[in-house]
Amino acid sequence: MPFDHYGVLSGTLHGHHRDQPDDQGRWFHVNMEVDAPDGRYHCAVDVDSHKSSVGVRWKTFTLDAAALEPAVTLPPGYHELDRRPESGALDYLRHPALVDRSGVLFERRPPSWLQQLLDLFGSRPWHAGSNIEAATALEVILVPGQRVLVFGEPFDNRPHADLGMHNVHQNQGDPADSQWWPENGIWQDGATIAHRPDGRYDVFLNKFSSQADRTDGAGHPPT
Repeated sequence: MPFDHYGVLSGTLHGHHRDQPDDQGRWFHVNMEVDAPDGRYHCAVDVDSHKSSVGVRWKTFTLDAAALEPAVTLPPGYHELDRRPESGALDYLRHPALVDRSGVLFERRPPSWLQQLLDLFGSRPWHAGSNIEAATALEVILVPGQRVLVFGEPFDNRPHADLGMHNVHQNQGDPADSQWWPENGIWQDGATIAHRPDGRYDVFLNKFSSQADRTDGAGHPPT
C-alpha cells in the first residue's frame, strides 16, 4: 500500500554532507539539515542504491513558483499532503511541470549545445551516471541559508523520534519482485526544491534504474 504519511518540509537549509563511503566506496545519501519552527530536520536524499547492480538517475531544472503551487506558499514546517494534484503533492509521471516531454533517455549528460536545444523545447531527460555525479548535481543547487522544500515520507513520528524526511525519490514503479512493491503509489514522489534569489525554484528529482517510467493507477508498472 502507499505510504501512511507523505508530505513536504518547508524550511531553511542549515547545511549538507555526504554519507561516509561503505566498503565498496559508494556514497548513499546527501544529508540535508533543514531548520523549521519545530526543530532541525535530517533529510536523507538517495543518490545511489545499496545494490551495486541498481543505478540512480536524476534530473535538475528550474521552474517558476506558479508551477509548484500550492506547496511553495506553505509556511515553514512539515505539512501532510493528500495524494492528489490539488494538494501540492508531486508525481514524476503525472505532474505537468515534472513530466519529461521528450521521451529521450541519455545514459550520459548530452553535449551542452544539445541540452540547450532540449531545454528550449521543454525537454528534461533523465541523466544516468555515478553516485558522485548524482550527489554533485544535487549539491550545486544547495546553498546554506536558502529556503528549501523536501518532499517525501517523514521519519517515524513517535515521541522522541528524530525529525526528518526520507524516501526523497520516486516512490512508484518498483517491480513486482522488489521489496518496495507494496509501497508503490501515485502522487507521493519525493523531491528536493531550492528557492533561488530570482524567485524561481531549482528542482532535483531522483529515481532508481529499476523503477518503471510508466505506472498504473496504483503506482505499479503496467503488466
